[in-house]
Formats: sequence, structure tokens, C-alpha cells
Amino acid sequence: MIAKTLKTDVLVCGGGCAGLAAALSAARNGAKTLLVERAGFAGGILTAVGLPYFDGLIDKKSGRFVVKGIALELLRGLGVAKADAGHIDDLPPALTTKFWMSVRVPNIEAVKCLADDLILEERDNLRVLFHSTACDVEVRDNRVAAVRIANKDGLVRVEAAQVIDCTGDADIATWAGCPVESKTTLPLMPMTMHFRIGNVTPNKEASAAAKQVLVEAHKRGDLPAFYGPGLMFAFAPDEVYVHATRIPGDATDAADFSRAEMQGRRDAMTIFKLWKAHVPGFEDSYYVESGPYLGVRDTRRIVGEKVLTTDDLKASTRHDDAIATGCWFLDIHPPQTTTDKPFTGEGFQPAPYDISYRTLVPKKVSNLLVAGRCHSATQEAAASSRVTVTAMALGEAAGCAAALAMRGKTEVGVFDGVKVREALGTQGGGPFTDA
Repeated sequence: MIAKTLKTDVLVCGGGCAGLAAALSAARNGAKTLLVERAGFAGGILTAVGLPYFDGLIDKKSGRFVVKGIALELLRGLGVAKADAGHIDDLPPALTTKFWMSVRVPNIEAVKCLADDLILEERDNLRVLFHSTACDVEVRDNRVAAVRIANKDGLVRVEAAQVIDCTGDADIATWAGCPVESKTTLPLMPMTMHFRIGNVTPNKEASAAAKQVLVEAHKRGDLPAFYGPGLMFAFAPDEVYVHATRIPGDATDAADFSRAEMQGRRDAMTIFKLWKAHVPGFEDSYYVESGPYLGVRDTRRIVGEKVLTTDDLKASTRHDDAIATGCWFLDIHPPQTTTDKPFTGEGFQPAPYDISYRTLVPKKVSNLLVAGRCHSATQEAAASSRVTVTAMALGEAAGCAAALAMRGKTEVGVFDGVKVREALGTQGGGPFTDA
């Protein structure tokens, strides 16, 4: 039974990197916007998973920023970037990794609070419902007529003129009957449980010893799979943030996702106990926490009006309706253990490339956009476009487009992407391949 019906101009489903940017962008452009998010806070992989990196911001060859807009606003709000920052050399060296061209945020809780502040600043146009999960859609005349969400109120029906799917898994698009795909030539990339260990004494022997311990545990069958491991003193001089677990599975299957969550926690705790017992510097360590959610890299992607391909990345393809710039390498994680590098294949590093507005536009439904890692891309190309900052740029574009469509009394599926690009430029966002 439906508890109540809400009405809004724009509904954003999912408050991760893409969804937060989409909601802020739509509201700032004048649309009455509702953001729904399953967690009790926004930020997605940064906050709900605990990956503290802004990936996809910086061109590896030149060091310049190729994404600005809301992504850069967040870095400024966190005290990482000054107002005029535009190059990796403008950022604090302690928070940058030049090999990966990545930027680290120093405090995950600060990301949550900053997101809250930005949402509240737009309170005239933006409402948020945390602890709320989209669970069904109503489609009429090739439009999403309503989205049903589940929360403490019960089942709530939301009618929106424009809907933005930032679920990460293309849930709304899938339920609306839009064509989607998951794995193609590659298996689904594995998931990762990020975790932290405190009271660790840094030393030169730790990294090699930590790897050898995991190799032996894997051979014994005590650890199903792992990669790296990556040990980073990211938050404190004596606290290790760990990239290591590798859990194959399908996050769009509730039972399999539940199994994977439990395995991720078990594997993380196994790694901690092994290191505490056998690795120099970990003798007096303690387990701080794992992320509230498992990190998911790869599930469904829409088959949109334009599909981003590896050929586009290799040719640095340009589009008149470009609304974002990608620059991350082909970061494809295999499901099996790897100790030399986390990714498989050559890890091709593209020059900055355009992402077309049409990759946000699903087929069959006229008032829906899909932003974030589930936008329209091949599985291989999505290994580049799936990362945090690129997702923010895609979300910002989707929110802007939804507001413009409302203003023009039309729908996002037929809106001119060139106009979205122009509008993003006026607000400091959009593609930066020519900067």
C-alpha cells in the first residue's frame, strides 16, 4: 500500500558522487529537486565505501585539471584545493599521488558534513530523503510516470517530470525497460571491502612481508583472492588504509551481494589478523573499521543513444554535445589474485577525451537520464569513465540538463546536448579537453 505521493520537478535516485552532483546542479539551475539515498549520508564510494580518492581529475601527461565544476568545489570545500587551482602542482603534495594522478581527501567524515552543508544551502529547491531506496517504477507512454521508494514512511510514490538514475547499477533504467548490458567480453570486475588498521609502526619491511603473508594464506585456502596489497598511511601517520580484498560477484543480485558483503568483511578481518601476527610494525595494531558498504566497480550499464568505446578513448574523440571529460586509465580489475599490479591488460592511459551527452540518454524512455558508472559505455571503456570525479561531472551535467528541460517544457531524452554543454560552461563545469 502506498503511504503517500510526492511530486517534484526532478528526482535523483542515488546520492553518490554522480547523484550528489546531479541534485546540486538541478537545484542550482532552478528545478525543484528530490534526492533519495539508501545510506544516511551522501557521497557514495567516498563515504559509504571509504575510498578517499578523487580519481579522474588530472590529465597524466600535462598534470592539468580536466574536470572542474562541482568536483573542484568539493575539493575546495575540503581545504584540498585553493580557488585558482588547476594543476596537480597546485595541490598539497602529501595529498597527491603523481603516478596515478590522483588526489586524496584527508577526512571521510568531512566529506559527509560538506555534502550536508551543500544540500542545505539549496534547501529552497532541494529536498533529501536518506535511508530511502528506489524499488520500482511506473512507466506510461514511454515516460517514467513515478518511482516508488521504500523508507520509514512505507512505500512512497514520487512523481517527477524528469528522473536521473544515479543508482550505480542502472536500477531505474532497468525497471523501466531500457536496454542495458552487464558483462560482455570480460567477467564482472570484483568488489572490494576497504578497511583501516590503527597503531601501525611504519617500516621498510612491512609491504613485502604483508604481501608474502597473503600469498601464503591464499595458497592454504585461507584467503580466496586478493590484490596488491595496497598499504597507505592515508589518514594518520600510524593508521593504514588497505586496498586488498577481491570479491567476485554480482551486486545486482540481492543474495549474491549479501554473500559478497559477508565475504568482504571476513576477508578483511582475516588479513588484519594475519598481519598482526606476522608482519613487522603490526604487532600492537587494532582493526579500526571497514566501509559500511562493499565497493562495487562493475554491474549494469545502459545502452544509450551513444555508447562510449575504447576507440573513443584511443582517438580522444570529440563531440559537439560533450558534457564531461574523461582521463583515467583502463582500470580493469580481474576476479583472480594479482600481486604485481591491481589491473589487468596494458592499463591503457588515454589522453583527455569527450563524453557525449547522449551517453546519459537511455533508449525507450524520454524523461530519464543515467549518470555515473552505469552510463552508456562498453565494459572496457567504463573502466575509465566509472571513477569518482568523472561520475561527478556526468551527474552535474545530468542535473543541469534536467533543469533546462523543465525550463524549456520538454524532456531530457530529446533535449539538445549542445545547450547543456553551453550551460555547464557558464557555471564552471562541462568538458575541458581544450583548456
